[in-house]
Order: sequence, then structure tokens, then C-alpha cells
Amino acid sequence: ADNALRQLDVLRREGVRVTSFVQGRWAGSHPELARRIGGDGHLIGNHTYHHAPLSLMTDEGIRHTVTRAEEVIVSRTGAAARPLFRCPYGDGEHDERVLGVLTDLGYRNVGWDVDPFDWRPDRTTDEVVAAVVAGCRERDVARVLLHSWPDVTIGALPRIIEDLRAEGAEFVTVDEL
Repeated sequence: ADNALRQLDVLRREGVRVTSFVQGRWAGSHPELARRIGGDGHLIGNHTYHHAPLSLMTDEGIRHTVTRAEEVIVSRTGAAARPLFRCPYGDGEHDERVLGVLTDLGYRNVGWDVDPFDWRPDRTTDEVVAAVVAGCRERDVARVLLHSWPDVTIGALPRIIEDLRAEGAEFVTVDEL
């Protein structure tokens, strides 16, 4: 939770709005932080309640984890999570059954283009910065996957913003793409 707070502070200081895919369980455990995400103007999406691979769940299981997360996210943030959704681990993002259940619930999956693997314990700040900047250089529009908990991410975030701004990048939420 401390790193999530630090990230929100960096984003506020830099005037950057992001799209945050929030887990219901996390929002329930950290209601002040969840509320701040929406309060700071960040776009909120649903990331399930437990962060389990959706392709391993039944249709009813998917409905349950998504709707339970939605209830908690809305109650903690005051913002609607619908229609944005991100499959945990990207699992299910190409599965017609999973996508069909999400569509029936009023969601659309939003994947990513650049994954610097900030969650890996062996990653350094320099590696995360380099991976994000290089990945963004390769495309006109890039959706970057970063996580709120790794120490390396909080170290990398200010440098990522600085380096990408120096190259003329504009930071937008996924609804602005």
C-alpha cells in the first residue's frame, strides 16, 4: 500500500492521469487508496476480485469474481469500473468463452502493449525504465503495464515520465486513445 500511495503522489505531482485496473479484494482492504485513485482523476477498471486466471473458471465463477469486484470497487472508489476490464495475467484475453461472459456483463477487456516485467524480483529500476521507454518508441500508441506494489516500479515511474516526456510522449487514459 505504501508504494501505491507513493505512485499516486508521483502521478499527482507530474500531472499524469492513468488507467488503474483495481482488484476488488485490494479495494476492500485499502479503501482510502482506492478512493484516491478516482479522486485524483484516474480512470478505473475492474481486475476481478481475487486475480485468478479466468480460463480456469466456469462462466458462473467469472461472473462472480467480476460482479463481486465491481460491487467493492464502486463502493470504495465512488467510480464505475464498467466497461473497462483487464484479465489477470492476460489469461482469457483471447478466449471467446471468457470474452463472451465479460461482454454479457458489460465489460471489454483492455490488454497491454508494453510489459517491463516490473513484478519480477530480479528486475532493476534501470531495466524497467529502459523496457518501458523502448517499448513506447516502437509504436505510436502504447498501453504500458505497471503494478502498484513493486519497489522497482516506484523508483522507475518518475524517470519513465521524464524520459517519455523528453521524447514528446503524451500520457492519456485508455478512453482517450
